[in-house]
Amino acid sequence: MMRAVEEEKEILRSRLGFKGGSEEEEEGRQTRSLILENNGSVNDDHMVTSRSQPSYPLHDHEQLEQPNIGSAFDRKESIKSRLAIDGSSTNPIAKERQHSDMQLMKEKFTKLLLGEDMSGGGKGVSSAMALSNAITNLAASVFGEQKRLEPMAPETKARWRKEIDWLLSVTDHIVEFVPSKQNGSNMEIMVTRQRTDIHLNIPALRKLDAMLLGCLDNFKDQNEFYYASKDEKSEKESEARKDKWWIPTPKVPPNGLSEFTRNWLQFQKDSVNQVLKAAMAINAQVLSEMAIPENYVEALPKNGRESLGDSLYKSITDESFEPNAFISNVDLSSEHKILDLKNRIEASVEIWQRKMNAKDTKTSWGSAVSMEKRELFEERAKTILLILKHRFPGIPQSDLDISKIQYNKVGSYFV
Repeated sequence: MMRAVEEEKEILRSRLGFKGGSEEEEEGRQTRSLILENNGSVNDDHMVTSRSQPSYPLHDHEQLEQPNIGSAFDRKESIKSRLAIDGSSTNPIAKERQHSDMQLMKEKFTKLLLGEDMSGGGKGVSSAMALSNAITNLAASVFGEQKRLEPMAPETKARWRKEIDWLLSVTDHIVEFVPSKQNGSNMEIMVTRQRTDIHLNIPALRKLDAMLLGCLDNFKDQNEFYYASKDEKSEKESEARKDKWWIPTPKVPPNGLSEFTRNWLQFQKDSVNQVLKAAMAINAQVLSEMAIPENYVEALPKNGRESLGDSLYKSITDESFEPNAFISNVDLSSEHKILDLKNRIEASVEIWQRKMNAKDTKTSWGSAVSMEKRELFEERAKTILLILKHRFPGIPQSDLDISKIQYNKVGSYFV
């Protein structure tokens, strides 16, 4: 047995090129090297010896390749970045545009982090309000430039899509915890997912945005009307539009627009109105889900009569109350009066709700009026608010809505 082992060692030494020396020296000279291929993997088939003279493979029929030690960090084929792949790294114009975009994105997210307080003094608004202001300012800047019925300029459209994607990327990380069963197990664990309201509203708003841009694109091929330049405007037209001189003046044929074009324009108008109604519905739903801030509650009168005034209070609490008759008897001749009525009624609804909730507790909202009557008054007031909403959809936001927006700190609601 020992003899067979010694013979095997002799054969191995002869194949490796060892010609002399003790067994300890020979074993000390033998080392095992691993060849690192270009992909960083280890090839176990190539076991080489480390000597001052060239080493040879263990198998005579294999040709030894030069080892690329450290090739995982120093490759001949450089790793191309995403920018290099699309050619941006070699294109000076694209490289400059990328740098400009990066600086703009840094500026926008800096404002979000600092709450628009660029002094860094910590006196900025909440991150939710900063995000809302950023989206509002971007929309005003982009769509404020669109003063003609024509497709949006490609540069403007690209800017809108790029920057709104930056701002909406924040919503990808607004999540909620939900229970989930893993791998068919009966045990539930809490996992995160995007908040339900964001998951539903953001895709809907993106679709409305695409519809609005599509309506503008539909004017690409129309040729029955155009917009007059400053030189084409008559003195009479210039005087008539003196207060809105920046709005371009449309020009139509002497006989007016054709029947087909008039119908087509009406269809485009109806489509845009549908987009507006859908957006307002989403906005109203989000506002209704917002918590009423304490600042608004503290400023409320202590009873509904004081909030509404004697005349309105008597009309709402009268036994023969009829909502349409109430609306017809109220002065709604101006936007200011409509908004004032809405503010009064919303305040009274909140007062009655708090009085009902505080019926069994000793608070300043307590009252001797029965709960049944308060529920009736509240239902009547909500009916009036609903009529005002449908009859005057374009009125400004009420004091309650403004207070919710101002003091809300939930980022998803602001988007």
